[in-house]
Amino acid sequence: MDPIAKMKAAAREGWSTFAPFESATSTAAPALVEFAGIRPGQQVLDVGCGTGVVAVTATRAGAQVRGLDLTPALLERARENAALANATIEFVEGDVEAMPFEDAEFDCVVSQFGHMFGPRPDITLAEMLRVLKPGGTIAFSTWPPHLYTGAMFRLIGAYAPPPPAGASPPVAWGDPAIVRERFGEHVADVTFSAGTMWLPALSPAHVRVFTEINAGPVARLIEMLADDPPRLAQFRAELEALAADYFADNRLRQDFLMSRGTKR
Repeated sequence: MDPIAKMKAAAREGWSTFAPFESATSTAAPALVEFAGIRPGQQVLDVGCGTGVVAVTATRAGAQVRGLDLTPALLERARENAALANATIEFVEGDVEAMPFEDAEFDCVVSQFGHMFGPRPDITLAEMLRVLKPGGTIAFSTWPPHLYTGAMFRLIGAYAPPPPAGASPPVAWGDPAIVRERFGEHVADVTFSAGTMWLPALSPAHVRVFTEINAGPVARLIEMLADDPPRLAQFRAELEALAADYFADNRLRQDFLMSRGTKR
């Protein structure tokens, strides 16, 4: 298996435990739906849809929505969420770098903390734009590298093996300058906005344990460091200290960036 394929296989399995995060991510979904300007009757694709929180929210706004994700366990949860909300949504298992949709099929393509994990941003963006109609909207939420979640991923990177050649760190999508550069001449009317998501927890230690159990990249790193107890203890201490900087009133502050543009 080539390194990129191996990376995707690990992600497919690793993110299977992510569902408990929906208690927080569902609160961020309305901001992206509003920022994307999703309207009744639009054909919308939710890329890296996870448990379907954006897809369900967009459906309530009157859109016809499909969701794409690499992880079957998350799609199963997404279907449960849609059924409970009485929302008709097609959820499809697939790879953001090779999406099973026709050219120019959607009025709006969105992603909440999802497409950023596509290992090769040029391929990911090309696919998102391929399935988007000319004049359609692309919009996504990502983690700025200098704030909590971006800093957490940078901390993981300091302990984990380097990514395969050609893969880019997910937090690069949280830098407006990089987003503009990647959009290039393909996207016009580029606009940015900020939002805040709160994760309820009793202490920074609770945040750390919750993250270790439910966030795939952290869980994989914990497993890798199991044979090196001092280094594992050091990582855990650094993660807990980072969480403490953003923790107050029994909740963790997670600020995110929203980016939007129009396909030329």
